Amino acid sequence: MAVQARSRSAFEVAQGRFDEVAELLGLSDSERRILREVKRELVVHFPVRHDDGSVRVYTGFRVQHNITRGPAKGGLRYQAGLNLSTVKALAMLMSWKCAAVGIPFGGAKGGVDVDPKRLSDSELEHLTRRYATEISLLVGPERDIPAPDLGTSSKIMAWIMDTVSMHAGHSVTASVTGKPVDIGGSEGREESAGRGATDVTLEALKYLRIEEDSPTAAVQGYGQVGAPAARLLAAAGLRVVAVSDSHGATHNTRGLDLEALNRHRAEGGDVRSFKGGEGMLGEELLELPVTVLVPAAVEDQITQANAGRIRARLITEAANAAVTPEADAILHGNDVFLIPDILANAGGVIVSYFEWVQDLQAFFWEEEEINTKLHHVITRSFYEVLHASVNRRVDMRTAAYALAVQRVANANTVLGVYP
Repeated sequence: MAVQARSRSAFEVAQGRFDEVAELLGLSDSERRILREVKRELVVHFPVRHDDGSVRVYTGFRVQHNITRGPAKGGLRYQAGLNLSTVKALAMLMSWKCAAVGIPFGGAKGGVDVDPKRLSDSELEHLTRRYATEISLLVGPERDIPAPDLGTSSKIMAWIMDTVSMHAGHSVTASVTGKPVDIGGSEGREESAGRGATDVTLEALKYLRIEEDSPTAAVQGYGQVGAPAARLLAAAGLRVVAVSDSHGATHNTRGLDLEALNRHRAEGGDVRSFKGGEGMLGEELLELPVTVLVPAAVEDQITQANAGRIRARLITEAANAAVTPEADAILHGNDVFLIPDILANAGGVIVSYFEWVQDLQAFFWEEEEINTKLHHVITRSFYEVLHASVNRRVDMRTAAYALAVQRVANANTVLGVYP
C-alpha cells in the first residue's frame, strides 16, 4: 500500500521559499542556518473568565524571526485554529516584507487561537488584556511593535497599548500601531494596505501596457484590505466586477455599485445577497476573466488545483501567502504577472512605520502627507523589484525575495555572531 506524502507545514513552505532564494543568491551555509529559523517563539496559555462565570484557557503566540534591521514588527491575529507553524511562517514573511520596502524593522507575528466573533465585547477585552500581559515581556517601542491583522482591530490595539502603558506607569503610544487616531494612531492607517495594493497595481498596469478602455478587477475578501482596494481601483478607472466575503461573492459585468454594496453590508447584509449583482461562490470569483485579480482574504487560495484556470492578466497578492509555491510556477508559465504579497500588501507596515515614527517624536502628519509618503515608498520598491526581475530573469516573487533576503543577510554579516 502506497504511503501518502505528508503535506508541508506553513513554516516548511516558508523555509522552502527561502531555500530557493538562498541558492540563487549563493548565501553561505552559516547565513542560511541563521535566516531559515526564527529567533524567538513564545507560546502562552492563559485563562479568561467569560460572561457566564466560566473560565476557558486560550493559547496565544508571539514569534520574532529576525531583528538585525530594527525592532520586530508584525500583526496580531485572532483566528480559530491558529498554530505555531503558521505564526512562524508569517513572522518570516514580515522580515522579508520590511526589507523588501526598505523600512528598518525585523519580522514578527502573533495571535490567539480563538474565533473573536464568538466572544462578547467584554470577553474580547478580557482576552486581549490578558494576552497582552502574557507577551509584554517581548513588546515595546524599541523591541517589538504589534499591529492589527486578521480578526483584530484598532480597538484591540487600543486595549493592548493601554495594558502595556498600565504596566509601565505611563502612556507608551509607540508600543503598538494601528491604533485609533485619538490615542496616537496615524491618519491613513486603516486603508493603507488597500492603498498600497492599488498603487502597485496601477504601476504594473503601466508596465504591462494594458490599454483597455475599462480594465476590470475582481477582489476576493471585501474586508480591511479588499474594500479600500476595490474603492481605490474603481476611483482610478477600473471596473470592479466582482467581490467576495466569507459568505460568497457577487458579480456584475457592468461594474458593481460599491457605495450601494457598502450600504447593504452596513445594514447587515452579506456580499452574496447584494441585489446589485449576481450571487456566486467565492472560489468562482478567482477564475473570472478579468484584467486584475486581487486575492485579499486568507492563505492558500490559488493552488495547484485551480491555478491553471486563472484568467486574470495581473494578480496583486494582497493577502499573505494567498498563492502557493506550486501555483506560482503554473501562473508564471501562463504569463500571469504576479505582484507578491511582501510587496503588494506592504502598505500596512509602511504606514505602521510612519505611525511609530510619529509616536516617538510626538509630531503628526496629515493624511495627504501620509498617502504621498506611502506612494513614494511602495512605488519605488515596486520598480526595484521589477528591475531585479528583469535583470535576473526571474519572476516578481523571486526578485522580491532576493532583494529582501540579501538586505537581511547583509545586516547579519555586518553585525556578526554574538559573542
